[in-house]
Amino acid sequence: MPDRWDPTAFRARVDTVLHAFTAKEADRFAEIDPLLAPVAAQVEAAVAHGKRLRAAFCYWGWRAVGQPDSEALLRAAAAMELVHAAAVVHDDLIDDSPLRRGLPTAHRALRGAVRRRPRADAAARSLAMLVGDLLMALAGQLFTASGLPAAYLARARPLWTVMARELIAGECLEILRTGTGADTEASLKVIRYKTAKYTVEQPLLIGGTLAGAGPGLREGYSAYALPLGEAFQLRDDLLGLFGDPAHTGKANADDLSGHRPTALLAETRRLADAAEREELDALLGRRTLDAGALDTVRALMVRLGAPDRIEDMIAVRVEQSLGALHDLDVPAPATAALTSLARSATSRTS
Repeated sequence: MPDRWDPTAFRARVDTVLHAFTAKEADRFAEIDPLLAPVAAQVEAAVAHGKRLRAAFCYWGWRAVGQPDSEALLRAAAAMELVHAAAVVHDDLIDDSPLRRGLPTAHRALRGAVRRRPRADAAARSLAMLVGDLLMALAGQLFTASGLPAAYLARARPLWTVMARELIAGECLEILRTGTGADTEASLKVIRYKTAKYTVEQPLLIGGTLAGAGPGLREGYSAYALPLGEAFQLRDDLLGLFGDPAHTGKANADDLSGHRPTALLAETRRLADAAEREELDALLGRRTLDAGALDTVRALMVRLGAPDRIEDMIAVRVEQSLGALHDLDVPAPATAALTSLARSATSRTS
């Protein structure tokens, strides 16, 4: 791959790796018994699309150390996308989200496989949980069989444990904080562990560690990655409520209906007076949040300036991230690519 960053070409390379690998593994899985075919199909569907940001951060974590482009590294980086796919399947299951990228989520799609069985919904949810588990196992398989030298893999492998621990901690924190009251600092902690670390920091550190990055460079990676990862999720929260579902592929009411502890909701409550909080609580307390109630909540947020506050938080974090990046002594192509990734990750519409 040339030094000039071409995200479209990179995404195509990662897609080629992922689609070939998951197709082969899905076939092996379905060969066990024909009944497994719908489950195997969801394994492939989970990686069919994506921005491939996590693979990109892993790739540039490697390149920023001065290592050249490598097909083996590309396969290791692609494993980050299987971690993401597993997290998405589990997250959609936890939140009971109906759509992802405009298509039924795994636990909804799998209802067809068990529709004539007792407790069909519960059975479909169980199957989706196992799809997520299988995707996580496949991530480790792709990483270790990437073709990189065993010594490289050995020094990066412990970071997988850290990545899994922190990702699961973030999911647990979100569940434990749901419905307990809105607090911006607590919401930001959920964001950091649920999204920022496994989206930006750990892929970058894994790529760098594979390449032999020293402690100083790894510290610089974290200084760049953590505020950027938080900004990424803050943008996601705004898009989740104010974005166009045709672009986001998700339902606008998901976060509010699930009473998720987003920073957007926390800032809304912080800025509201007693009467406005009472109005907000009444709306969110409904069994279902219809279009009219959703519009009312959005109008209240805009009136209070909560979306603007989140935009400010995003801007501050992007500035922090880029400041840390330009303090790093890395090759110019890596600086350009990581700058471009920071911009695209935080100014997107989907």
